[in-house]
Amino acid sequence: MLQEFSDIMPTPSENMLFGMGNPLLDISAVVDKDFLDKFGLKPNDQILAEDKHKALFEEIVKRNKVEYHAGGSTQNSVKIAQWMLQKPHKVATFFGCIGKDDFGEILKKKAEEAHVDAHYYEQTEEPTGTCAACITGDNRSLVANLAAANCYKKEKHLDLDSNWELVEKAKVYYIAGFFLTVSPESILKVAKHASENNKIFCMNLSAPFISQFFKEPLMKVMPYVDILFGNETEAATFAKELGFEMDDIAVIANKTQNLPKENAKRQRLVVFTQGKDDTVATVGDKVTMFPVLDIDQNDIVDTNGAGDAFVGGFLFALVQEQSLEECIRAGHYAANVIIRRVGCTFPEKPDFH
Repeated sequence: MLQEFSDIMPTPSENMLFGMGNPLLDISAVVDKDFLDKFGLKPNDQILAEDKHKALFEEIVKRNKVEYHAGGSTQNSVKIAQWMLQKPHKVATFFGCIGKDDFGEILKKKAEEAHVDAHYYEQTEEPTGTCAACITGDNRSLVANLAAANCYKKEKHLDLDSNWELVEKAKVYYIAGFFLTVSPESILKVAKHASENNKIFCMNLSAPFISQFFKEPLMKVMPYVDILFGNETEAATFAKELGFEMDDIAVIANKTQNLPKENAKRQRLVVFTQGKDDTVATVGDKVTMFPVLDIDQNDIVDTNGAGDAFVGGFLFALVQEQSLEECIRAGHYAANVIIRRVGCTFPEKPDFH
């Protein structure tokens, strides 16, 4: 149960959920194996764009069927939490950096349509970030060109009084591990605030490369993490980088839970999803398996965004102080909705009871 996580919170109010990350405009298209091979991509992966991928963005946009969506891992999750809440609007706040350009304007419009209170840091040095989702069957290969998202500056945005007030208003914080590549000092400032005020700080392992190449900033934030999310591949890489010497996901969850923690009032909760297999979560000192919702393979359109959606559903229940079981049930529901659609999109209203 999440009871120890709660000091009887009110019904969700404006700016109660805070997210910060890399706002990206998602460009998704169905491609073939030759396209993946041409750019050296794996069918199911997420990487940061290098020089050799520059042409990929031009080429994918030239395809006849391309869809644009407001994206970026954290922005997706808070958008889904807000969608499941429906009202009040603007329960979710989002910070990130965009360019002063057309894609930036599309992102602002999309955030507004999703009723998320987005406060972007706008700059002119780099264009708004994009993420190409190259879809083959039910696999997706994501190539992110962070561009403007990389330019987030703590002192020019997070530290401004008007922005920091929004951080202070929140009770639950969520930042995907991807933001460790941009502004670890911003993450630490928010994480310490949450810890010192006994609020809930959530983080995501996000991708194997984060544990591999950004282990130092990740481990600096870890003592402040109350809830850690990840999938089975990310969990295995994290365990390997920390020298856990095992591949049993339940044991990895347990060991991760027991890493040093600043705020002793809250026991860390570790939640690892495994696609169609059971979700693994630490409950007290035990590890419990939660079966996902059944889905016919033919109904799966695109697994892009399933992990973000799971977190979004979880956060929806968390801001309402629900039990761990309910948080996971809401996460499974959201992921089940998202994988039936292209990109991280959803119907007008949720059908969650």
